Amino acid sequence: MVEEERYCVDILTQVASLRAALEQFGSIMLSMHIEECVYGDAQNGAFEHLSGEERMEEVRLTLSRFLK
Repeated sequence: MVEEERYCVDILTQVASLRAALEQFGSIMLSMHIEECVYGDAQNGAFEHLSGEERMEEVRLTLSRFLK
């Protein structure tokens, strides 16, 4: 769109749509990580040895990375 010299507002609208889609995808991935990996029966079992507090720390760390 930039190379085609399209109207700036149209380009910004597309950027906003892309951002919203990426945010939604990130939220889905975050939920899946918490539900399946940290607290569920993850196939790799990476978190099965952690205590409840250690699992919560993983959730906190993941949230802080995601919300930057």
